[in-house]
Amino acid sequence: MSAPARDEPATATGPGVRTPRLPVEYVLPLRCSDDTGLAELTGYLRRLSHLVDVTVVDGSPPHVHDRHAAAWNGVVRHLPVDPALRGINGKVLGVLTGVAAARHEHVVIADDDVRYDERALRAVHRLLDEFDLVRPQNYFDPLPWHAWWDTGRTLLNRALAADWPGTLAVRRSTFRVMGGYDPDVLFENLELVRTVRAYGGTESAPAWLFVRRLPPTAAHFRGQRVRQAYDDLAQPGRLLVSLAVLPGVAVALAARRPGLLLTAAATAVAVAEVGRRRGGGTRVFPARTSLAAPVWLLERGLCSWLAVGGRLLRGGVRYAGRRIRRPAHSTRVLRRRLTPVEPSDLVAWVATDLTRHT
Repeated sequence: MSAPARDEPATATGPGVRTPRLPVEYVLPLRCSDDTGLAELTGYLRRLSHLVDVTVVDGSPPHVHDRHAAAWNGVVRHLPVDPALRGINGKVLGVLTGVAAARHEHVVIADDDVRYDERALRAVHRLLDEFDLVRPQNYFDPLPWHAWWDTGRTLLNRALAADWPGTLAVRRSTFRVMGGYDPDVLFENLELVRTVRAYGGTESAPAWLFVRRLPPTAAHFRGQRVRQAYDDLAQPGRLLVSLAVLPGVAVALAARRPGLLLTAAATAVAVAEVGRRRGGGTRVFPARTSLAAPVWLLERGLCSWLAVGGRLLRGGVRYAGRRIRRPAHSTRVLRRRLTPVEPSDLVAWVATDLTRHT
């Protein structure tokens, strides 16, 4: 048997089975207040480490950090957040640390509730050969009531454009040369995507690339409603539509025309169904999830007004014990901030930097 290629060494994943490891870095920015779910996460990281190199950037309190270190010793690379970094959004600080330490050009960034399988990792790896950033599609499994509710948002996003998942993948060279992204914003995924676009990078958001996500607890879901609505302040078109929902309902009720509300609800369900069917989504989104769309729209209509009130009256929304005012920068603002790099300089930098990590 010939020796495996240097950048894809063979690794055993089961009795008598050998599969090539991918030249991919998996970066998990993490902050936990306790070790709930540690056994399940450790099992996932162990399976993942057979496929790719894994770096966990851990900003948890010391006693939790130490438990993680003990559980993951010899399984993944476990790093603290770079103390030289400053910013409000701890997740971004973890991403900046992890991408800087990555050993490969292709980097997957994922929240701790995201669960990749080998097929999805290989698809992302292939797409990063062509694009600077890849935005997969998450789906919840299992599907409790609050995950069903939030899937209404997912399906509407899929029908109209693309959803915002808990994972992105980037080329390390693009990320590093553009200087990463701002750690003082709330909607960090939008900020990263817009920064790549402002730099002139390319993006792929394949509707068929599904990555499983564990649902949050019901309490966590409830606590995130206004915070997630606040993200729309960085997307004025979406915000205006959301703000129009409650006045529209009030007008229909005042005019005693419930048929208008039924028509609007049916339209929302129909649009969500388009999103459910797109890219083979019926494999992961049950038919009943389309019915969640009007419920989610009503919730977002209310929470958008609360988010605007929080911006005007309190100067922002609370996140991890602090208040953040800016959800994300516009692409126009980011474009003014970035300094273009000549292609020849980029090639030289990548060659030097990746050599240092091999």
